[in-house]
Amino acid sequence: MWNDDNAIYDDGEWITWTEINSHLERQELRAEYPNADIELIPIFEQLLETAEDYYRHTGRHLQVYGDIGELYAAIVHGMKPHRNYAQGSDGRIGNHLVEVKTITPFKNSSTVCLNMKRNFSQVLIVRIDADFEVRGKLIDRKALPRGRGERLQLSWDDFEDPAV
Repeated sequence: MWNDDNAIYDDGEWITWTEINSHLERQELRAEYPNADIELIPIFEQLLETAEDYYRHTGRHLQVYGDIGELYAAIVHGMKPHRNYAQGSDGRIGNHLVEVKTITPFKNSSTVCLNMKRNFSQVLIVRIDADFEVRGKLIDRKALPRGRGERLQLSWDDFEDPAV
C-alpha cells in the first residue's frame, strides 16, 4: 500500500520518490552532458569501476581501456561510434570523423601513436590516470604538429587542457 512516506499522489496516480529522484538525476545528467546518450553513463561508470576493482584486487589490468575511452567520447562529446572494426576512425562528432586514443593507467608515458593514414579530422586523447580518473583533449587534425611518415607521436602535455 502506498502512503505519503514513500510516494505522493498526483493527478490520479501514485509517484514514488525513487521515480522522482531518478527523473531529477536524468535532468542533471542531461544538463551536464547535453550530447550524451544518458543510458551509456552507468555503463561507463560500471566498466571503469570494474577495471579499478579488478586492478586493486589482482594487480593486473583488464583490456577495456580503449572501450572506456570510446564511451567517454560518446558521453562527454556526443560521439556516435562506428560499427565494430570499421576502418578509418572510431566515430563521428557532428561532421567530424574522430580517432580516439586512450592513455591507460599502467602506461609509463603520456604519449599515443597516431596513424596519419587513417581518415579523421579530430583526435580525442583520453587519459585514465593511476587513480582511474578520466579526462580528454579533443584536437583538430590541422592543429597537430607536422611530421614525416605515417606515424605521429602525440604527448598529452603538448596540448592545452580544455576550458572548464
